Amino acid sequence: MRLFSSLAPLALLLSATNLATPAGAAPATAPSRYLTGADLFNLEVATDPQISPDGKTIAYVRSSNEIMTDKARKTIWLIDVASGQQRPLLAGSGSYSSPRWSPDGTRLAYVAAEGGDPQLYVRWTANGESARITGLADSPDSIAWSPDGRRIAYSMFVPDEGPKLGEAPPKPEGAKWAEPLQVIDAVTYRFDGAGYFKPGYQQIFWVPADGGAPTQLTFGKTNAGALVSWTPDSRSVLFSANLGKNWERDPGESEIYRLSIDGGAPVALTTRKGPDFSPAVSPNGRQIAYVGYDEDGRAYVDSKLYVMNLDGSGSRLLTGRLDRPVGNPVWSADGRAIYVLYDEHGSNRVARVGLDGSVRDVATGLTGSGLDRPYSGGEYSVSRDGRVAVTAGDPSRPSDIALASGGSLRRLTHLNESGLGAKVLGEVTKLAVSSSFDQRPIDAWMVTPPDFDPNRKYPLILEIHGGPWAAYGPAFSTDDQLYAAAGYIVVYANPRGSTSYGQDFADQIDKNYPGNDYDDLMSAVDAAIATGRVDTNNMFVTGGSGGGVLTAWIVGKTDRFRAAATQKPVIDLASFALTTDFAAGFSPGWRKERPWEDPQGYWKYSPLSLVGNVKTPTLVVVGSDDYRTPVSEAEQYYTALQLRGVPTALVKVPGASHGGIAARPSQAAAKASAIIAWFERFRQKPGPVVATGSVEPLPRTAN
Repeated sequence: MRLFSSLAPLALLLSATNLATPAGAAPATAPSRYLTGADLFNLEVATDPQISPDGKTIAYVRSSNEIMTDKARKTIWLIDVASGQQRPLLAGSGSYSSPRWSPDGTRLAYVAAEGGDPQLYVRWTANGESARITGLADSPDSIAWSPDGRRIAYSMFVPDEGPKLGEAPPKPEGAKWAEPLQVIDAVTYRFDGAGYFKPGYQQIFWVPADGGAPTQLTFGKTNAGALVSWTPDSRSVLFSANLGKNWERDPGESEIYRLSIDGGAPVALTTRKGPDFSPAVSPNGRQIAYVGYDEDGRAYVDSKLYVMNLDGSGSRLLTGRLDRPVGNPVWSADGRAIYVLYDEHGSNRVARVGLDGSVRDVATGLTGSGLDRPYSGGEYSVSRDGRVAVTAGDPSRPSDIALASGGSLRRLTHLNESGLGAKVLGEVTKLAVSSSFDQRPIDAWMVTPPDFDPNRKYPLILEIHGGPWAAYGPAFSTDDQLYAAAGYIVVYANPRGSTSYGQDFADQIDKNYPGNDYDDLMSAVDAAIATGRVDTNNMFVTGGSGGGVLTAWIVGKTDRFRAAATQKPVIDLASFALTTDFAAGFSPGWRKERPWEDPQGYWKYSPLSLVGNVKTPTLVVVGSDDYRTPVSEAEQYYTALQLRGVPTALVKVPGASHGGIAARPSQAAAKASAIIAWFERFRQKPGPVVATGSVEPLPRTAN
């Protein structure tokens, strides 16, 4: 499969597989000591840890890449907590996910796709027998047991007829006509990773846990499907949704509803302006924990933990003193505290929040399921006796399953030890950075090449995270390790606007993005140079999504980088605001006005406004099915660079969405190889120099 056949130079870029060894190394004749693109097929990731109620067993989803299908396949495994031994529970030829223990721990519900549509199954742990509980036309999601173990709630897409305008003439029998017209009247009609929506809505159902006809609980032309929490009497469910008339144009709004399983209309328990979500009912049934915030026009607001009475009265804030966003609330068995997940300086933690607002960490060092870039993340679950199962990794390993105990983590799986244990990886170290703009401390990390020689100078890649309200951390990254294996020092940072540093830090780019995050990133580069290990004549920059925005912004403001690779960027803020899949929520969060109300303001923050300054050879990369930062954004920038005569090439990743641009191992490896090959093309080497610009920055433009 070729990436973009009309661009002949890309044949050279994508054939550069030998660049996965340090610069100057001889081609490998045996398995390489360094990470290569082929090694991506051997990686596995542990996700969705579900500890049994008695704390003795953990079910988790193991995601493994398969070389023959070029996809990840999910299986379910069980871990004996005492011994650490694990065994496959469901590891057949299908795909298995969402393991959920029954309240008494005797059964495990899960979703399986075995040659057909995904269905809900229940497995009896005593005898290992499984039964299919549903025969659904679509995939069940967000499954939740009732406290009495008799029912399982889930959400599912329910088709609708959809809008019609006129009709085609009668079709003769056997005729092969074109597809009928597609009529769209929804505000949000496509979504990244899902494609164009079919007419219909997400609704909530329940089904008997031993099989039977499902009962639909929610109806109407709104999406009601969301995480479900049962009341202790197993007679009502709680869920979060926007059921208002203007729900399509107000996607950031949601309330928590209570609904009897015997029927009736949902009853709203919250009413404020802003989202309320993730309801969890206390064990005694008297209180509801939930997460939310007051909408005030900012693009990003930290979510907080609240509790209220079962009827929605008496709401009060519990984490007002914790200046971090929290999520995934889970009640302790004694009802005296609520566990939450939060992010601290690029690393997820689990905290136990008392009803008095006290906060105590019970697990640190969590990591997420992503492989290509070192985003913060993590998942957890809690047993009745307070044992906490988490996903945890480090810069040298993707996420495994661990058990939190006594303030430390006991790693229970070592999924990648055989594959990565034989590899020499780049070492990730913390880099001290103070912003040149206001001396604000900025978290940053530096990845040095394998077999790093402190007496040498190495080319540098600045790698920028997306979001922009997101965070990198000390986690495993295939992109960074492949860049390091090719002989580059990699620097990544959390510039202002990144999450996990408090609301004020996030607010620094509100309505001012790109802004002084540029200065933070340049300061990270300067800090790396100050180590004395960077070849300042060979510095490069790349990043995806928000990082793609900043990459294009950077090359419009400075010539200090010899080449750049902007991945899935936003180039023209006005066109992006009307073509992205979250267009309905773009204003007033990202910009107060709509594009036609403030065209100059939109242009001011568009990297396209700086394209006249660009001299840096810039590769443009995008997934062909990207609906978050649409393909048209990347193509605009590529065309502008071509018209200006700036060296450029366009790489399209076939079939890839915004979030799934590195989902298939072959494409993740090829993309990294193309970026390395592009940088190598413009890297200054001994002898005649093919250079672009100087290492001195251009004068700063107005933000």
